[in-house]
Amino acid sequence: MIRKKLLCVSLAAVMAVMSFAACSGSKNNDTSVSGGNTTDIGTEAVNNSDKDYGLTADIKDGTILQCFCWSFNTISESMEDIAAAGYSAIQTSPINACYDGGNAGMELFGEGKWSYVYQPTDWTIGNYQLGTEEEFKKMCSVAESYGIKVIVDVVPNHTTTTLDAVSDKFIEAVGGKDKMYHSDGMKDIEDYGDRKQCTLQGVGGLPDVDTENEKFQKYFLSYLNQCIKDGADGFRYDTAKHIGLKDDPKDKDGDENNFWDNILTSTDNADKIFNYGEVLQGDNDRIEDYIDKIGATTASNYGMTMRLAVENGSVDADEVKDLCIDGGKDSVVTWAESHDNYCGDDHTYNISNEDISLTWAIIAARAKGTPLFFSRPYGNTVENMWGTMNRIGCAGDYIYKNKVVSAANHFRNAMSGEEENIFNPDTDKQVVCVERGSKGITIVNAGDKDAKITFFTSLADGTYTDRVDGETEYTVKDGEISCDIKGKSAVILYNEGFKELGIIPEVKVADKTEMKITEDSVSVVLKASNVKEATYSIDGGKETSYKDGGNIIIGDNMSGGDTLSLTLRGISEDGNRTCMTYVFSKKDGVAKGTKIYFEKPSGWKDEVYAYVYDETSSSVVKYNAEWPGAEMKDEGNGKYSYTFTEEWTAPLVIFTDGDNQSNGAMEPGANVESDKVYTVK
Repeated sequence: MIRKKLLCVSLAAVMAVMSFAACSGSKNNDTSVSGGNTTDIGTEAVNNSDKDYGLTADIKDGTILQCFCWSFNTISESMEDIAAAGYSAIQTSPINACYDGGNAGMELFGEGKWSYVYQPTDWTIGNYQLGTEEEFKKMCSVAESYGIKVIVDVVPNHTTTTLDAVSDKFIEAVGGKDKMYHSDGMKDIEDYGDRKQCTLQGVGGLPDVDTENEKFQKYFLSYLNQCIKDGADGFRYDTAKHIGLKDDPKDKDGDENNFWDNILTSTDNADKIFNYGEVLQGDNDRIEDYIDKIGATTASNYGMTMRLAVENGSVDADEVKDLCIDGGKDSVVTWAESHDNYCGDDHTYNISNEDISLTWAIIAARAKGTPLFFSRPYGNTVENMWGTMNRIGCAGDYIYKNKVVSAANHFRNAMSGEEENIFNPDTDKQVVCVERGSKGITIVNAGDKDAKITFFTSLADGTYTDRVDGETEYTVKDGEISCDIKGKSAVILYNEGFKELGIIPEVKVADKTEMKITEDSVSVVLKASNVKEATYSIDGGKETSYKDGGNIIIGDNMSGGDTLSLTLRGISEDGNRTCMTYVFSKKDGVAKGTKIYFEKPSGWKDEVYAYVYDETSSSVVKYNAEWPGAEMKDEGNGKYSYTFTEEWTAPLVIFTDGDNQSNGAMEPGANVESDKVYTVK
């Protein structure tokens, strides 16, 4: 993704300019497979819901999977995978009506954006990114059948920047347009340490809702209660620190800061709802007060400390113990990373999946905090943060259910109620141990070098199997254990509470398969392991069996802009099931001589440039000229043109005068369409 050419802004500003449907859709697509036969291994989402996955009854005792931009249908069809990976709860992206910018495009970044879902247009259930209310209700029902709780990400603090898109129903409900926002709600925060600015002004261009308006509270409460009625078990409050506490400054002639008092006590089943607030730590964040008021908050500084320690290969046990909250409060949601880190200023996409998994093993092993695992985009790499699919609605990368992450989840579930003991068994702190009572221990080698360690442990004498590889055995004798642990790896040992789930199947396309089709057709290699049978289907059609390594050809009859969904299913010998849906999109090339136009906004300088680039190759980015690009031709009356002098595969374009630009910071360029007149909204 081109970044160095873009203006730098805060995470909040990124969110301000940043869309889905289920993972499906296309037309008239021919496919062929080597050695395939029509079959049906069953498409029912609920298959093993009566199985004991060892999940915790209380959300706080287990782990949460942040299903970042997964649709309700995708979560439903993935529920067995989620349960098998040991998650006791899932967290959806915001389910409210939202801005459909980018032509309601379905790319995480590009034609559409993930963060449009954080720009509410109304507080009703269902949106074009995640699905309908009925699909949400079905998802909650499926989750309940597996014993998995549902947390909804809610966004009360702001609306979309596109005010014309805000629902008339909402405007009327709050008492009119002049009652929607705080007095300075259209002004951006300049000093986050100033509590008045922090709670009464906009975040990154997103106008600040008057959350103290009694009519707004009534309207928002109705939304929360409908979520609960449909099956929600908890809520994450987005930008919670931007909603005032009781003693924070009031708005001009405004009401008391009573949002938290009124909302948290008035939701249905209030005593059973799991609530936590997003309080990203910084100047004057009042995190302890938010913990006391809401019940729990995020612990952003702790996540940063842990992932950097693992990345650097040295993890101090004392740092692991410290949740980085003044006063030592531990009612927090912990993480290796969140979407704010991955997509925002922290840029955790630069940290490998391997290091994220090891960081997770440490924080999930702890007795304190409730860990949340962020589902990264499918096929992500350091070079390609949005992944090989770059698609809203689809399941994330398989890191969320890899051996280390899954073993860490099940360890935490089995250790519920056990005290923790955290220590470094060696002096260089390359290895850290999280021991839970006398039942189990997680050992993480964050360094690149193998380590041979011997240390005393509270584990009862006996033989323990490493639950990561499922094979290696370690013996505790007279309270002492010796381990040979490879660099950048984890060993997780426990017997009591272990759940034998049998063989876990896996189906997927070959790694590094690019799902943006820029040729007439592509050959896709299908993979399957630990399966009795595996099938694929196209756009919900007949299922066809395949063997590991089988090829299918797709794209023959696709036109530019078409999409095709490929669903893979697998079942193991002992009946465990898995499912994954991929979406392939067809992109037409751009011919030599193609002409595009741009209408210059008032306030821009007279010299306007088109910066054209193509990231089809992940290793080499093609561009028409160094930033700011090639100067456009002035056609008069504020219109400029650019003509392509050669053929391009899948170019994107950003218009700029050197100071201003058509696409916001961290945004990719617009897709090129012949003769299109581009404007800046």
